[in-house]
Amino acid sequence: MILFEKIRWKNFLSTGNQYTEICFTENPTNIIIGANGAGKSTVLDALTFSLFGKAFRKINKPQLVNSVNEKDCRVEVEFSIAQTSWKIVRGIKPNVFEIYRNGDMLDQSAAALDQQKWLEQNVLKMNYKSFTQIVILGSSSFVPFMQLSAANRREVIEDLLDIKIFTSMNIVIKEKIRQIREEIKTLTLKKESLSDKVEMQTKFIDDIESQGKESIATKQEKVEEQLKLVDLYHKEVTLAEEKVQKHLKEQEKVSGATEKLRKFSGLKGKITQKAATLTKEHKFFTENTVCPTCTQSIEEEFRINKINDAQKIAKELQSGLTELDEAINEEQERERHFLALSKEISKLQNGISQDNVRISGCQRQVRDLESEVQKLTEQLANRNTEHEKLETFKDNLKTTFDTLASKKDEIDYLDFSYSLLKDGGVKTKIIKKYLPLINQQVNRYLQMMDFYINFTLDEEFNETVQSPIHEDFSYASFSEGEKMRIDLALLFTWREVARMKNSVSTNLLIMDEVFDSSLDGFGTDEFLKIVRFVIKDANIFIISHKESLYDKFESVIKFEKVKGFSRMI
Repeated sequence: MILFEKIRWKNFLSTGNQYTEICFTENPTNIIIGANGAGKSTVLDALTFSLFGKAFRKINKPQLVNSVNEKDCRVEVEFSIAQTSWKIVRGIKPNVFEIYRNGDMLDQSAAALDQQKWLEQNVLKMNYKSFTQIVILGSSSFVPFMQLSAANRREVIEDLLDIKIFTSMNIVIKEKIRQIREEIKTLTLKKESLSDKVEMQTKFIDDIESQGKESIATKQEKVEEQLKLVDLYHKEVTLAEEKVQKHLKEQEKVSGATEKLRKFSGLKGKITQKAATLTKEHKFFTENTVCPTCTQSIEEEFRINKINDAQKIAKELQSGLTELDEAINEEQERERHFLALSKEISKLQNGISQDNVRISGCQRQVRDLESEVQKLTEQLANRNTEHEKLETFKDNLKTTFDTLASKKDEIDYLDFSYSLLKDGGVKTKIIKKYLPLINQQVNRYLQMMDFYINFTLDEEFNETVQSPIHEDFSYASFSEGEKMRIDLALLFTWREVARMKNSVSTNLLIMDEVFDSSLDGFGTDEFLKIVRFVIKDANIFIISHKESLYDKFESVIKFEKVKGFSRMI
């Protein structure tokens, strides 16, 4: 049970720089009175602001700071749960959010939102909506249970019955299901990959064992063929090289022919020129007895000698030319033979080069084939290693299959748990268990207020109204006074349920202007009887304008506004 002890505030709304303090535990019944705007409802806003960081009424946080002083807004609430005392301090300008346990301030390293979440889940055990349904009934901004959405109604009930843990569990399970589904995807891919590896490794081993030896023999035959070709090409190269050497030797014998031809051609030219000169001289002396230049007679003997000498020399020259032509012909033949040998040598050398290329190609193929043979031989020798790899793949595949099956079993279990923890599962069964009691209490309180209807809530917290004078009625069909009685009956019922569950039970009950709007005189009297004699373990605070109610309460708290500031007198 949460035992609220006191609350104090300053510079909050219309309150000034002096603390206003209310003790919650001095009297069972209390009335807070004051004129409109005096600040009597400030306690509602101060309480919800201290606990949940927001006002009860629709007031923005910056508007909570006193508009005159404009700073140092501060609210403190003290309460105890079992043997632990708690104090919550909140402030604006500067911002303050402090939680004290047994006088010691808790670590403030966490973010404010995380602190608030921890406070609601671990200390208060309820959120703002649930708190207002069992602690506060207001006439202005308060939203009664029957005016909440279906989801919010359920949220309140789950808080009261302490079954929100199932929702939290369901969230955890949902996330776990998501994670496992991702793991299943990964495992499925791994299984497919390992299956492919097993298949490929099996084929690889089969190829090694069935084709390895045959392939080795085939490749060795190809090696022998290539070696034979190498030998053949080597022989061709050797033979060609021998021919080249032979032709080179023959070339040595006929070498120099070109040079001799050049010299012979020069000599022939000189002889031919000399013969031409002698021919002219012979013709001159033969045809002339007088020198045509000087007109002197040429001596006959001299002329005859010249003619004879020219004839003799011409004959010798002609004989030399004949010999020279023969020598030239001989050297020309030697030159043609030299060129023919050179051509043959070039042809042979090209053939040698081609054979050497072929030899290199054959040798490369031999090396490649021998490497393949060695690899195949090693593979055959290492069959056990490949078998070990295959067994490893199979073991991993089996492990993956088993893990996958286990994950599928786990997700089936989690799916089942998820379905149980959904709104239609365990929570609904628990709610069904409490619904008769809830409906019984609601109608009990309605009868106490002389409102004789059968008001029933179903599993979805939709109402059914049965009454001889109220046919096909719903909550919205009633008058404001009747609605107020239903709201009060539900409020008292929720407090009774909270008291039974204890975790969300509280001593504090605050009602704002319930006597000033909708309750008639008769309803007021019945309500006060319920407050004084039926509501157990409660410190009740009624906010009202009616001064006629003073004597009906053990304590009267009066607020007034002086010079723009609210104060308690």
